[in-house]
Amino acid sequence: MFFAIFLLFSRFNIMPIKIPDQLPALDILGDENIFVMSEYRAVNQDIRPMKVAILNLMPNKIETEVQILRMLSNTPLQINIELIRIHNETSKNTPKEHLDSFYRLFDEVKEEQYDGLIITGAPLALLDYSQVSFWPKICEVFDWAEKNVTSTMFSCWAAHAALYYHYGINRHLRTQKLSGLYSHSPNDSKEQLTRGFDESFNVPHSRYGYIDKDDYLSIPGVKILAESKQAGVYLAASANKQQVYLTGHPEYDTSTLHDEYLRDLNVLTSEAKMPENYYPNNNANVEPKNSWRSHGSLLFTNWLNYYVYQITPYQLDADNIKAINPE
Repeated sequence: MFFAIFLLFSRFNIMPIKIPDQLPALDILGDENIFVMSEYRAVNQDIRPMKVAILNLMPNKIETEVQILRMLSNTPLQINIELIRIHNETSKNTPKEHLDSFYRLFDEVKEEQYDGLIITGAPLALLDYSQVSFWPKICEVFDWAEKNVTSTMFSCWAAHAALYYHYGINRHLRTQKLSGLYSHSPNDSKEQLTRGFDESFNVPHSRYGYIDKDDYLSIPGVKILAESKQAGVYLAASANKQQVYLTGHPEYDTSTLHDEYLRDLNVLTSEAKMPENYYPNNNANVEPKNSWRSHGSLLFTNWLNYYVYQITPYQLDADNIKAINPE
């Protein structure tokens, strides 16, 4: 049995996302004043809910679920969420019962179509793509998404992997991880995906890989939408809105960079780099402040509205998706 999660938006009760009623994210988001309503009321509304899949490649899937669902919940659109995993291998960081209860394998859904798809990052930056155990399967996902999804958001590692697969653009690796909170600017005030962004906004980054700006500019039909002097290209998208490439982590919790830093200290000891521009006075003992949540929420809302809802077909099937993007 499922429940719909409702968010109080402005003065009205509106329905953003529907997720399984036992998913741990339900209680967490409920504590943040996101309301719960029964499936019965949801299905009796005279609308077609958008169908959005999350292909979660992160080891700690529960943490990632909460972060992304929080971003998706700030919208008046009704969204049915489907959690997907790429294989059924045992996870060290997520209980098997959780995966069996709430996730479907990609092979189980590849005959279906979705309005939107989010593919998360993965801690695989130091591996060549050919060394990634599920590389053939993720390539299959990339091909499938072009024909069966109105718009796909590729996050962090997935963004670099998709650019490599589709355009042959390989990412470079830093000797030391880029980690911290960096200032960014949108490039086009009329661009729908960045509509409402401040002239300067913060985004957390945590990655080794990067792609040169000139490489982005060499791709026909792909436009850089936002970038940072320190962190480089942050947001890019195809002209037909079917592919969005996101290299930062606007979904991160306030403490995520701190938790990663503590983890790196345990693994890398003296080589661990303190996140830049993150701790007050660069003191890791002082609790950081979240200055990116509003931007992250707006980014996901704009994507759902302008890149998905406004162009997705009412009758969701492969032929209609192809009609939107015939090439």
